[in-house]
Amino acid sequence: MPGAMLGLLGGGQLGRMFTMAAQSMGYRVTVLDPSEDSPAGNIAERHLCADYHDPDALRELSATCAGVTTEFENVPAEALQFLEQHCVVSPHARSVSIAQNRMLEKQFLAANGFSVAPFMVIRNSDDLSGEINAAFFPGILKVSQFGYDGKGQVRIDAPHELMDAFASLQQQPCVLEQLLPLACEISVIVARGFDDEISLFPVAENHHSQGILDMSIIPARIPEKIAQQARKMATEVAVKLDYRGVLCIEFFVLADGRLLINEIAPRPHNSGHYTLDACITSQFEQQVRILCRLPQGDTALLTPAVMVNLLGDLWRSRELDWRKVLRNPTAKLHLYGKREARSGRKMGHFTVLAETIEQALRQAEAIKASLRND
Repeated sequence: MPGAMLGLLGGGQLGRMFTMAAQSMGYRVTVLDPSEDSPAGNIAERHLCADYHDPDALRELSATCAGVTTEFENVPAEALQFLEQHCVVSPHARSVSIAQNRMLEKQFLAANGFSVAPFMVIRNSDDLSGEINAAFFPGILKVSQFGYDGKGQVRIDAPHELMDAFASLQQQPCVLEQLLPLACEISVIVARGFDDEISLFPVAENHHSQGILDMSIIPARIPEKIAQQARKMATEVAVKLDYRGVLCIEFFVLADGRLLINEIAPRPHNSGHYTLDACITSQFEQQVRILCRLPQGDTALLTPAVMVNLLGDLWRSRELDWRKVLRNPTAKLHLYGKREARSGRKMGHFTVLAETIEQALRQAEAIKASLRND
C-alpha cells in the first residue's frame, strides 16, 4: 500500500519517471545503480550505489522493499533470480533473460510462431566458415547483447563483408537479419499483471535518426487492421513470455503490408513517453500499479500527440531556451536531470498535444526547428 518502499534496478530516465509516478501515489523508492549521479537516484528516497551483482546491496533491497522492478533490460538475470526468492519482482528473471538476448529473443519468437525477419545466429567465427545464404543480404549484423539505440549494429551488403563486420563487433555472438523494405515502424506498450489482467496502450508510429528514436506519432497512421494485428501479437507475446509488468513490442510494417516483430523491450519504453501527457494512465503509473498488485489504470488516449526526443547534440555547450517549447500551451517538457550533454544522449523529451495528428506534428516540427536554430 502507499507508504511502502519499492526497489528499482537502474537509475536512468525511465527509472526517474517510474520514481516520480510512485512518489505521486505515496510510495517511496530505493534505487540500486552503480553511478553516484543518476536521474532516478537523485530524486529517490534512497540510493544504493553498488553493482547489480553486489550481494549485500541485493540483500538490502530485498529486505527493505515490498517489491522490485527494473528500468532497463540489461540488469543481470541472476540479480532478479536472487530477488525473486525474497520479494515480489516484476518482470521475472526468465522473461528478462530472453528479451535481453537478441539470439534467444529471435529463437523464442520464431519457435512460438511469431513473424520475424529472416535471421541467422552467429555464435563464433566457425559459423562463418561455410557458405552463407545470399538471401540474407543486404542485412544488419546485430550483437546479441547490450546493443541499443543503434549501437552494436553493422549494415552488410554482400557475404564477403560479413567476416570484417563480425570482427568489428569484437566477434561477439550476433544475429544477422535480412533487410526488408519498410513502410514504417510501430510499437505497442502492453501491461500484464500478476492476476493475468492485460492492458494495451495506443499504437505509436516511430521515426528514428541514426538508430535513435527521434519522434513518435500517436495514434499511428496505419490501417486499423494492422493496428489490431499489432495489439493481438503484443498480447500473445506477453502471455507466451509469462510476462508480469510493462513490456514494449516493436514492429516493422513492411511495404507489402506484413507485420513483423522487430524486438522486445522488457520495460517501459521511449516510444511510450507520450503516455505521461496523452493517456489517462501513463506506462510508469501502470508499472507501479502492477508491482504493487493494484488494479490497472485506464490506458485510453485523451488526445492525439507527438513526442520528440531531445538529444545532447542540441546543447552545444549551453542550455537551450526552453521558452521555445513552453510558449506552446499544449506542449509538455520533460528534462531528465542529466548533468552532461553528449552526442546521442537522451536528455529529455517534449510532447505536443492537439486536436489532430496533423496539428500536433506541425507544431512539434516547428519547435524542433526553433531549438536547432537556438
